[in-house]
Amino acid sequence: MKLVVGTRGSRLSLIQTEQVLESLRRARPDLEFEVKVIKTMGDVEKHKPLYAMGRKGIFEKEIDLALIKGEIDLAVHSLKDVPTLKGDEEIVIAAIPKRTSPFEALVSKDGASLETLPKGAVVGTSSLRRMIQIKFLRPDLEVKPMRGNVDTRLRKVRRGDFHAAVLAYAGLERLGLIDLVAEVFPPETFAPAAGQGAIAVVVRRDRVDLIDLLKEIDHFPTRAEVVAERSLVAAMDGGCHFPIGAYARAEAGRLVLYGCIFSVDARRKIEVRVEGTLGEAEALGRRAARMLIEKGADEIKAQWRERYGLW
Repeated sequence: MKLVVGTRGSRLSLIQTEQVLESLRRARPDLEFEVKVIKTMGDVEKHKPLYAMGRKGIFEKEIDLALIKGEIDLAVHSLKDVPTLKGDEEIVIAAIPKRTSPFEALVSKDGASLETLPKGAVVGTSSLRRMIQIKFLRPDLEVKPMRGNVDTRLRKVRRGDFHAAVLAYAGLERLGLIDLVAEVFPPETFAPAAGQGAIAVVVRRDRVDLIDLLKEIDHFPTRAEVVAERSLVAAMDGGCHFPIGAYARAEAGRLVLYGCIFSVDARRKIEVRVEGTLGEAEALGRRAARMLIEKGADEIKAQWRERYGLW
């Protein structure tokens, strides 16, 4: 059986896709694959910060449309790029392979850590979640928008356009670039995005044959972790305009979920931690959201809406 697989054209996307396909080949040696590169809005519009784009799913919507039309059989996404509330009943996340590190990493021109960067140093990111955490930890630093694939962002640091940049450790690891990492942040210090480090394999809901096939590479503990993280974000109606940090860890049949949000001025941080079983993943996310609201999250959410409008 030959399957057409949709993905973005960045080096990281192609590597992630090949990792998924290699896992499927091991499970089903009879399978053949054709990789089809599809440009997304995020690939075409390279200058606006992510939070300035007025659409969800900027890195995956065009690929999913090709899936719905039957132009491809399955698609491979970075899970953190998949909106928590897709509103698309035709598509299902059929597999979430075991994820690598969900943590954030700092890459700097001279190998400096975030703490040792000089006052006024310029750190690049186009993520509000990263921006606000940088300002919370180091109010004296300047944060400027930085777009582009991983190689492009690293090049901007090397040539001195920025003193440093914050990137997902998983992406650097998959690209074989971990020797460039100056610092890896503990999640309670610098919280990652929901689903960070995980890959989503999506298919049309009516492709029962592919849903059954992809169960071969689904990793239940990882799925529980990311379901908890995404449930928290969904319950808070979060996203690019209302940054929420979320990190869940599955261990010995238990699941611990950490979540946090920050005020617009980066002076206030609200954080919670909940624990339960792997089977309670979605409920844990909702419980963490209720706890954040009890601590004042709605007030902070209103600040972000006032700054960036409805989302």
